[in-house]
Amino acid sequence: MDVYGAVLDRATRCIHYHSKKDIIAVKFACCNRYYPCYKCHEEHADHAIRRWPQEQFSELAILCGNCYSELSIKEYMNTDSCPHCQALFNEGCAAHYHIYFEERNRP
Repeated sequence: MDVYGAVLDRATRCIHYHSKKDIIAVKFACCNRYYPCYKCHEEHADHAIRRWPQEQFSELAILCGNCYSELSIKEYMNTDSCPHCQALFNEGCAAHYHIYFEERNRP
C-alpha cells in the first residue's frame, strides 16, 4: 500500500504525528490515496479534503501501520487497537474525525 505525504517510517508515522501510537493512515475520499494525516494531505495534494459520507463508513479506508491490514471506517471508529494485530491506536485521533468523516447521526 502506498502512503503519501511526509512519511517518516514503515508504520506510517509522519512529521506531524509520530508518537508510538500514531500508526494509521487514512484513505481520503477525495483522491482514494492514503495519507498519515490531514496535514500531509493539505501539504501534498492539489485539492481540498472531502470527508467520507456516513453511508460509506463500511469502506476500507484505514491502514494499520503495524500489520498493514485495512479497516473499515466503522471498525476504526469503534476500537482503540487493530483487530488484526492488537497494536494500539492513538485515541487522540478522534479529535480529528470531523476532518475525515461526516458527523454520525445522533439519536
